[in-house]
Amino acid sequence: MKKLNEIYPEIGVDTLIKSVKINSKEVEKGDLFVCTMGVTADRHDFIDDAIAHGASAIIVSKDISKKSVPIIKVPNTNKELPYLCQKFYDYPDKKLKMIGVTGTDGKTSVATIVQTLIGSDLCGYIGTNGRSCAKFSGDNPNTTPDVHFLYSYLDEFVKYGCKYVSLEASSEAFYRGRMPSFQFDISAYTNITSEHLNIHGSFENYLESKLMLFKQTKKDGFCILNCDDPYYEQVKAVCNGKVLTYGKRDDADLKILEYKVFPNHTDITLKYKDEEIKIDSPLMGDFNVYNLACAILCVVANGFSIESILEKIKNIKISGRLELLKTNTPYSVMVDYAHTPNGITKLLNFVHTLDIKRSIVVIGQAGERDYLKRPKVGNVVVENASYAIFTYEDPRSEDPKMICEDIIKELKETHNNYEIVIDRREAINKAINMATPGDMVLILGKGNETYQKLKNETIYFNDIEEAYNAVASRKLKEEVTN
Repeated sequence: MKKLNEIYPEIGVDTLIKSVKINSKEVEKGDLFVCTMGVTADRHDFIDDAIAHGASAIIVSKDISKKSVPIIKVPNTNKELPYLCQKFYDYPDKKLKMIGVTGTDGKTSVATIVQTLIGSDLCGYIGTNGRSCAKFSGDNPNTTPDVHFLYSYLDEFVKYGCKYVSLEASSEAFYRGRMPSFQFDISAYTNITSEHLNIHGSFENYLESKLMLFKQTKKDGFCILNCDDPYYEQVKAVCNGKVLTYGKRDDADLKILEYKVFPNHTDITLKYKDEEIKIDSPLMGDFNVYNLACAILCVVANGFSIESILEKIKNIKISGRLELLKTNTPYSVMVDYAHTPNGITKLLNFVHTLDIKRSIVVIGQAGERDYLKRPKVGNVVVENASYAIFTYEDPRSEDPKMICEDIIKELKETHNNYEIVIDRREAINKAINMATPGDMVLILGKGNETYQKLKNETIYFNDIEEAYNAVASRKLKEEVTN
């Protein structure tokens, strides 16, 4: 907590401020309400509601009538918010080593691996799978939350004794101006393919948002780059810190020499500073060889030795990523977050290297997101899977049936290995019940997330739990039949 005149010395009011909020519905007694301009809302319209909920002071950028609480006017509330939060929480971003991970695919995996290799007692995590350290865990409203949440989370990590934070840095977060106050010690990227064009308008704008991470890296920091990615040179050109690379190229700082993928682990040989490193990784898939290499280089750049890292690799577990459920059935069930054409293709290609008969995929596409991506997803799924069931996935204000129609609009004349089951629970049940011995059911798009965003509400929904319920229901029916 801080007094208002500690944040704004020019204001001669010592009102005590408990927290910073931008949603009037979330305001509690003692909060400072900031009237930011949202995508669809102007928070100046909700000042009276915020005061009714107990706001102690209001930050505005427009002229408003006199209120019962102090009013502070600034030129731009959106630009003010990050620096206000930084000051309110006593600069927690300066007290932590900031590790930012961006990319179209693999952000969650790399950021989680980094936390594991450093240790959750020292390193916090913020991303798609929530926020966590050794002492606590919680949910996030976004992959990279709004800046007032970000600073409160960083403050939590500092109070729990963390020295590092591993943060998924999304393109939308940079586009929305959530992180202009951050200076990163380590920045890293996995890959870049077309995504979120509904937000950015063009691939060039999307790429530019990704590049912001490397422009906001400290000059004495490190930029960890995938030198095998097609956009490597463009990323490298804007790096503010020292560049370190990983990949198969001969000049890579951490070179991927070879690897062999097995159904439950991957044997990897890397080369760092002329020394070969043998790794038995619990992660499956060739894409996870790159994710692991990226994470290792992030941790080494922070001053950790390779030797101290190797022992911790066996502890890596990424919730909702290639998560093979323990179903004790003649068919397999896997849950994964893959939702981009590139990520889905790589996942399905890997799955078909395993000893399976058919792959049955349950997947949708999010509402109010990149609609141009939908038919591409439909194509890669039916071309790489044995059968597909398209369903809803965070439809928001859109009609889920129309989203599914977008997904299949290029398939009607060319494929018949798919169907639409709008209700996601029914889709998962259908996939489980049609599986025969040797088949693998893949439930994609949400990983271990615990919600679905519908038209007027956000409901609790978890693909892993739904899959286990479907398996149990099928077993019960089979027992009764037999």
